[in-house]
Amino acid sequence: MEHQLQFGQILLSTACFPPISYIKSILCSHQVYIEQNENYIKQTYRNRYNIYAANGVLSLSVPVNFATNKKILIKDVRIDYDTNWQKQHFKSIESAYRSTPFYEFLIDDFISFFNEKHTFLLDFNYSVLSVILKILEINNYTVSSSDFEKIPVNKLDLRNEIHPKKENLFSTSFIEYPQVFADKYGFKKDLSCLDLLFNMGSEAYSYLIDKYHNV
Repeated sequence: MEHQLQFGQILLSTACFPPISYIKSILCSHQVYIEQNENYIKQTYRNRYNIYAANGVLSLSVPVNFATNKKILIKDVRIDYDTNWQKQHFKSIESAYRSTPFYEFLIDDFISFFNEKHTFLLDFNYSVLSVILKILEINNYTVSSSDFEKIPVNKLDLRNEIHPKKENLFSTSFIEYPQVFADKYGFKKDLSCLDLLFNMGSEAYSYLIDKYHNV
């Protein structure tokens, strides 16, 4: 089925276990650039992601080291390991998704991110994204941006469009798919793509294609 929405080049911020709309934006483009020269912005998907836990939507954040009174480029942001956030995150994901149909099939692809220590947030996020795109067999060409462009040339600027606190072009027409706790709290849209993968497995790509064709 053809997408009605197609773009040539898009520019995205980096994202940690990105939301489904982020992956959809990649599917709707021919070439993807990931911004690495912008200033770090707090309380965004750059270092946080949402999962569906037993008590509802749970927001998980990867802690980072930076001086709060200074600007820092996203490519220079280092992950903070003073707390054992990796163990916390993994336990939260396991508790939320161990009863999903595809958890056992896919969790091994992600375990390394909760054991190995990446120095930089950008590298961590890019490695996560590479695994997700491989699982979904999405081959859109993804590269890091070379220079900061306040107003990008020949690219659709989505750096601040896919944000935890607002709707975006790709999150307005979600169709429900099975979620473990939906009987308690209802369907929750645009969670981390981990939610889609663990619940839908090999059908995740078909869901993205079929359920978004009217975007």
